[in-house]
Amino acid sequence: MSERSPRRGFAARPTTDPDAWVRHAETAPAPIADAASFTARLTIDITPELRGRIKIIAFQRGVTVADMLRELLAREFSSTPGDTP
Repeated sequence: MSERSPRRGFAARPTTDPDAWVRHAETAPAPIADAASFTARLTIDITPELRGRIKIIAFQRGVTVADMLRELLAREFSSTPGDTP
């Protein structure tokens, strides 16, 4: 029972030189291109009937519900200078 299993999991140790493996991980992550890539989750309460209608319309248009609603919200709440009261 003290023998180790030959299976390797996701945290398996490197088979090469450990120092080289650690140095390789020190590369800097790529910078994020623009702020548009950041998103935030929005939760709203709607009736099951409305949810169904939204899903059907999105399917008929060949888009996802999320993409359709993002476009709708962006159109309704545009950030053009003349739109602010």
